[in-house]
Amino acid sequence: MQNDKLIVIILDGCRYDTAASQCGFLNHYVEHGQGVRYKVRAEMPSNSRPLYEVLMTGVPTYKNGIFTNAYAQSSNEVSLFDLVKANGGTTGAAAYYWYSELYNQAPYDVKRDRIQLDTEGKIQYGIFYSEDTYPDSHLFADAHYLIEQYSPDFQLVHSMNIDDIGHKYTASSKEYQWAVNRADGLLGEYLPIWLEKGYQVVVTADHGMDEFGLHGGSLTAHREVPLYIYSDKLKKEQSEIVPQLELAPLFAYLLGIAPSTEMIEPSIVKGR
Repeated sequence: MQNDKLIVIILDGCRYDTAASQCGFLNHYVEHGQGVRYKVRAEMPSNSRPLYEVLMTGVPTYKNGIFTNAYAQSSNEVSLFDLVKANGGTTGAAAYYWYSELYNQAPYDVKRDRIQLDTEGKIQYGIFYSEDTYPDSHLFADAHYLIEQYSPDFQLVHSMNIDDIGHKYTASSKEYQWAVNRADGLLGEYLPIWLEKGYQVVVTADHGMDEFGLHGGSLTAHREVPLYIYSDKLKKEQSEIVPQLELAPLFAYLLGIAPSTEMIEPSIVKGR
């Protein structure tokens, strides 16, 4: 897996239209042919914990059993972390503690689970936070530390500030616009370094946010999220909206490993 390393960045609560207007750094790379941008339609319910499971396993909620944010239980599905380890690779995550509960151990105990450097876990190298206000600047620094120290083949980076601000001020607020813009600026500090190290980088979101500071339903504002891909394996854009269920198998494709039997074939790599 030496030439197929992948970093997946999830900007929790980031709408597609806001990313298209506020993410100048990410869009600059696309404008100059260094990456591609797609629109993704998120699964329902458009809430975080159910969609973390969708993004990591490619299995819809009615099958995977993670129905609400209150389901503090471990995943029963084959995840990308499982697949990478089974193929001899290593995994890392700088993420909200729900990822630790889903793929390492539930319930989360901050005294025990904040930093996990256990090569036996599904997430082998992890730094997890448990407060929605944990600064994105710290989160990206955590991720960079794991990448520098352990060079995982698959690294998850999960940011919570956009979602937190959206709930407090709504997606129509200047505060929400600022949060997205700020995340883009932080990516401008780290993404070029990670690309130089030979990583492919994907930036997406679990769900969006509406003008009432809500998500979870079927509105376009809840379900349309961005997908940026910076990889030599994918340079051609398409106009069709990508179903979110296709992202986990897409990540497997970028990692150069076979998807699980539950994953569907991603349309944007057909015929390659």
